[in-house]
Amino acid sequence: MVKNKKISVRGIEVITFRNNERDFISLTDIARYKNAQEPKEIVKNWIRTRSAIEFLGLWEKINNPHFKGVEFDTFKNEAGSNTFVLSPQKWIEATGAVGIVSRSGRYGGGTYAHKDIAFEFASWISAEFKLFLIIEFQRLKEEENKRLALGWDIKRTLAKVNYRIHTDAIKSHLIPPYISKSASNIVYANEADVLNMALFGTTAK
Repeated sequence: MVKNKKISVRGIEVITFRNNERDFISLTDIARYKNAQEPKEIVKNWIRTRSAIEFLGLWEKINNPHFKGVEFDTFKNEAGSNTFVLSPQKWIEATGAVGIVSRSGRYGGGTYAHKDIAFEFASWISAEFKLFLIIEFQRLKEEENKRLALGWDIKRTLAKVNYRIHTDAIKSHLIPPYISKSASNIVYANEADVLNMALFGTTAK
């Protein structure tokens, strides 16, 4: 399950989430800095510009092996004309883009983009807003890293505390008195990995 998180940027709540090891930020929320009533129109106005299409296309070529370059070239050639219109949904469907996603729902719905793209969009909105967005986003990631580090330290402490209890139990109940030292070491190692898997999700190796 993808969990939304919020950061406050210049009085505007901006939703962010992580999916498949990638961070996404709400373009819809960023657009509220420019137009609180019609943020969707601001996103559409940006995505139809030639500079935006070129940036999006380059990002997808680098990060998305399934990106449809032919459709991208069509959009790039049409950009700038008075009749050219483009929405995030049309961009995603036509090119197979992964850098922009559209989410439905009353809460958390809207257009999201990978942080690289979101920062580029924020530059188009306001250089000042982009700077504060980066600051708040970095603060969020630092807090997440601190919590992860704290959780890891707690698990290590628990492992140390329980290791002696665990090994004593192995000696008393699992290792027959007549097996060799090398054989008993194997039993210890196997059982120790049970503890490692329970606490860390991985073996000692």
